[in-house]
Amino acid sequence: MNYNDQIDIKEILKLLPHRYPFVLVDRIIELKLGDRAVGLKNVSINEPFFQGHFPTDPIMPGVLILESMAQVGGILAYLTDKDRFEGDLVYFAGLDNVRFRRKVIPGDQLIIKADVVRRKGKIYKFSAKAFVDEQLAAEANLMASFG
Repeated sequence: MNYNDQIDIKEILKLLPHRYPFVLVDRIIELKLGDRAVGLKNVSINEPFFQGHFPTDPIMPGVLILESMAQVGGILAYLTDKDRFEGDLVYFAGLDNVRFRRKVIPGDQLIIKADVVRRKGKIYKFSAKAFVDEQLAAEANLMASFG
């Protein structure tokens, strides 16, 4: 697959073990195996976490922004090494240098970019960033492992 290929939600559900309400990527809009994936998450007021975070000022929890980044990275890792690890799950193994730069609120469209920093054996390291309206919302270095 190249940068212009897209993966819709039906294919994402075949690739990820997650199900509602924990599928946090709606589409992959760019993909270059072994290098980069760009995902999209439409943030809706109907998300179950907004009932408690926070009812009078709804904000997407930072940990769920990180999970959306991990899911985009996991899709990239799985598709890159599908022949080696087909049938294995990709597990979130660590994160470093996490920074939240702006609120993510209902109506936002989160664009998640995950770039491979290194891959060795079953371990992937990513640099991930999430944007809203081209403004950096969050960034982190993520680690994933096939299990």
